[in-house]
Parts: sequence; C-alpha cells; structure tokens
Amino acid sequence: MSIAVEVLGFEGCPHLPEAEALVREAVAGLGVTADVRTTLLADDQEARAAGFLGSPSIRVNGQDVEGRAGPVKGLSCRVYPGGAGVPPRWMVEAALLRAIGPRGILFLCVANSARSQMAEGIARSLAPAGVEVFSAGSNPGRLNPLAVQALAEIGIDIAHHWSKGIGDIPADRVEAVITLCAEEVCPAWLGRAHRAHWGLPDPAAVPGDSEARLQAFREVRDELLQRLKRVFGGVPEA
Repeated sequence: MSIAVEVLGFEGCPHLPEAEALVREAVAGLGVTADVRTTLLADDQEARAAGFLGSPSIRVNGQDVEGRAGPVKGLSCRVYPGGAGVPPRWMVEAALLRAIGPRGILFLCVANSARSQMAEGIARSLAPAGVEVFSAGSNPGRLNPLAVQALAEIGIDIAHHWSKGIGDIPADRVEAVITLCAEEVCPAWLGRAHRAHWGLPDPAAVPGDSEARLQAFREVRDELLQRLKRVFGGVPEA
C-alpha cells in the first residue's frame, strides 16, 4: 500500500527543509512505503487554489496532519502548537498510521501498569470495528489504580485489565507497535510491524500527594487521547 505525502511551502521558507526531513524520518521510522513530494507555491492565487494553510504544511493522502481545513489567506508562514515551525513528529506518525489502517496495534512500556494500559483503553474506545488493540510490558507489574481512575473520569473502564508480558501477545496479529517509555529502556518488539516511539513521562513516578499524582495521570491520559484521536481519524477538540 503506497501512501501519498505532500509537503507544501514556498521558496525561502526557513522551516521547509526541516519539514521535509521530518517527513522522511517519520516514513523511514514507521517502515511505510510512501510517495513523498514537495510542492512549492508561487503566489497567493496558487496558495488559495491549493487550500494552503501556511508554510510548511504536510498532507497525508490529502489530509492535513494537524486536521485543519482553513482559513486560507495566501502565502504565509505557519505556526504549530507550542510556537514551533513544524509539527511534532508524533503528529506526522499518527497521520501515517491512520493511512496504513493497522488491524492490530500494540502499546508497549516496561511494567504495563499505566501508560500502555491507558493507551489500550483509549484506543479500544476509538478504534473501528475489527481493529484489535493490545498492551504489554517487558517487566509486567500490576495495573495502577490511578490509571483506572483517570480513564473512568472520561467514561472509559479499564478496571478489568491486567498487566501482560510481551509473550502473552499474539505476534501474528500485531501490525503496528507504539512504545511509550521515556526515562526507561523500552522493550524491543521482535515481530514484523510498523513502529513508532511516543516517549511520555511515567505518571507513576511523580512524587507528591494523591491529587498531584492523579493529575500526572490525567496529563498523560489527555496527551494519549489527543494523539490516538488522530490515529483513528478524529480531530481533537480545540
């Protein structure tokens, strides 16, 4: 399956080379086959005709990776979340994963107690019928009750989940793997799959009282929700 990736900009845009490199790295990292092209727009008329949202813009199969559709004002620079001149890599990877449409997706961390468990729960709530979602860890522990509480706040029940090892996962049904470790050494997946790394801080390692610890879980939950909405075709609310 070939995926069309287009980088749009104008000559002299300071962030265009960075965006082109970002796309190449994301495509190579995921191991996908993609037709990557750069389109240079010459003037406001061309920009409006192309639905240009500012330079650089990245489209995967015709869809903007940020999920925006307008307004179109002509040739201009573009600013991404946090004031960056290019989108975060995860945003490009999410668009590529959406285009791939894996039928089985696995989330990995070390203990399979917090980040990967929340990712599994959120993905299950968003994935279309027929898509299998798994999570596992290289050194499984036990499901963190704060992960259960954080997801219950948004109507997702993972109280029945349990921590699983990599060997418990049916490798032949996994088509995409997302590792979530940040400070730790992430487990290796030896099977064939598209791979992305979304390093997120371990909320279980945050010190403080119960409210501070729960807030850390909420922040990771919300970040996962934002990213996985893009993987499964939705656009997060502004």
